Amino acid sequence: MLLAIDCGNTNTVFAIWDGTRFHGTWRIATDWRRTADEYFVWLSSIMQLRTVEAAIDEVIISSTVPRVVFNLRVLSDRYFGCRPLVVGKPECRLPQPPRVDEGTQVGPDRLVNTAGAYDRHGGNLVVVDFGTATTFDVVDDDGAYVGGVIAPGVNLSLEALHMAAAALPHVDVTKPQRVIGTNTVACMQSGIFWGYVGLVRGICDRIKGERGRPMRIIGTGGLAPLFGQGDVLFDRVEDDLTMHGLTVIHAFNKETA
Repeated sequence: MLLAIDCGNTNTVFAIWDGTRFHGTWRIATDWRRTADEYFVWLSSIMQLRTVEAAIDEVIISSTVPRVVFNLRVLSDRYFGCRPLVVGKPECRLPQPPRVDEGTQVGPDRLVNTAGAYDRHGGNLVVVDFGTATTFDVVDDDGAYVGGVIAPGVNLSLEALHMAAAALPHVDVTKPQRVIGTNTVACMQSGIFWGYVGLVRGICDRIKGERGRPMRIIGTGGLAPLFGQGDVLFDRVEDDLTMHGLTVIHAFNKETA
């Protein structure tokens, strides 16, 4: 079995893949100080890993936090007896290498989303990922990542608004009943929700115009379902796109080994 690990700036997600389906997905806060032993204790208790521990013999990692990778490598070696495949490292091959400016380092999460989206939907896509940042990944007709856009994340924007204006409270991200708010919380929720609807639609329209061809919009990340409801922003919302992309890259490396 394969243990797929996606380490983002806020959360790290673990999932067990048996070749046909995921047996479960679990999430923990990202902390570069967490040791390999701490990871294993958590995995053993939360995931009841003892029932499948012996069957895990492969690991793939995608991490936007470089300092975390070392301890995840130790986890793989010490407890699962294997060398992990790390997306973005030279030994990890991609189905299609990215076509970007020479010397540019593309985030592993964006490469993984590209591989997962192309496998499910083909080419000519824009993948909108609602994470710590809101990213737009452009996938060419052959599945290559060819660039994109990075905007502040929704929760990051809310936090900045609260920090910069002391009188404004923390609010939950939700779809408001009306655009015009009649109290402070409603005004903030409207600004965030409809502001990001406009941001996503505007950027995607400009990408389509620049590319000069029809493109499908795929939403992913924790807030994608919220921003997709009642408004035709996305052609499809994929909750597990990143984890699926990890399995695609892992399978490609096994086939071409």
